[in-house]
Amino acid sequence: MRIALVAPPFISVPPKKYGGTELFVGELAMGLSKRGVELTLYTNGESTLPVPLKWFYEKEEWPLSGEAEANLKGLNHAAWAVKEAAEADLIHLNNAAGLPLSHLCNAPVIYTVHHAYEEALNKFYEGFPDVAFVTISDFQRSRLKVPNVRTIHHGIEMEKYLLQDKKQGYVSFLGRIAPSKGVHLAIEIAEKSGMPLKIAGEIQPLYRDYWERQIKPKVDGRFIEYVGQVGLEEKNAFLGGSTAMLFPIQWDEPFGLVMIESMACGTPVLALPGGSVAEVVKEGVSGHVRKSAGELVDCLRDLHLCPKSVRAYVEENFSSDRMVEQYIELYSELLGLTEAEVDRVVA
Repeated sequence: MRIALVAPPFISVPPKKYGGTELFVGELAMGLSKRGVELTLYTNGESTLPVPLKWFYEKEEWPLSGEAEANLKGLNHAAWAVKEAAEADLIHLNNAAGLPLSHLCNAPVIYTVHHAYEEALNKFYEGFPDVAFVTISDFQRSRLKVPNVRTIHHGIEMEKYLLQDKKQGYVSFLGRIAPSKGVHLAIEIAEKSGMPLKIAGEIQPLYRDYWERQIKPKVDGRFIEYVGQVGLEEKNAFLGGSTAMLFPIQWDEPFGLVMIESMACGTPVLALPGGSVAEVVKEGVSGHVRKSAGELVDCLRDLHLCPKSVRAYVEENFSSDRMVEQYIELYSELLGLTEAEVDRVVA
């Protein structure tokens, strides 16, 4: 079983800071490698994952300078990767730019959909009936009108995340500083509950005005603190010390990896509904989902969720082992492998 795993070329694998798709690709690649699956990861030259790597673009480029340039660069990377992967048994794409190349492939093609619903892309996907689509939530799958699709929830390697029983009396927000992520609502929840808020995430040029007008004036470095972007080690301390992680989204979240990262640290998620949230957060076990910021304030004031139980829920439902096994099952189905044949190539 020789797998060509094609990541977008813009962010390294694993990501240094921001990069949900790249975090997923890294978890999947490492899990496959540990099970004896032969794979090559097509990424950029700054990637450091200890698996066979190939790249066309030596340097990562984020944030992107423009949509047109991003589309062309993504297409160029995908075309090169598909050509390089000519001997692979199966090609697994993670960027829509590569899909037209599936018409030129003899090997089966899988495409994991990482973005929120867009009507134009939905129409585009209808042109690839032979591609096996994977959605990352059932909500996302319900919106995607293609015949060959299944859901595989993301998973993380639990050993990378440290359970912290003792919290430090603040709430956290981790994500892009964007209106759709609801950073302004996280501030509102903190102010009304009287609990300090630490904000971590990327300020992208597209949302610089949102930061300047709605967020920055509230940041005083004491009650509302902005700590910048955080890597894995910093993320452990940031999320683990938090009483709760606020997820007041204003859009239909495709999955939300940060939710399971928070819960893996024993920190419950307080979220507004949208997209995958109800699939990821188990009400009263790993967090609370409410219809308004005011209701989340009430939850925060009366929060009594056990950190060990929060982590146990993630271990049971969102481990990388579970995710990797489901992808191996899909690969095996598409390649027509028997159970005995799978056992010979998977440890």
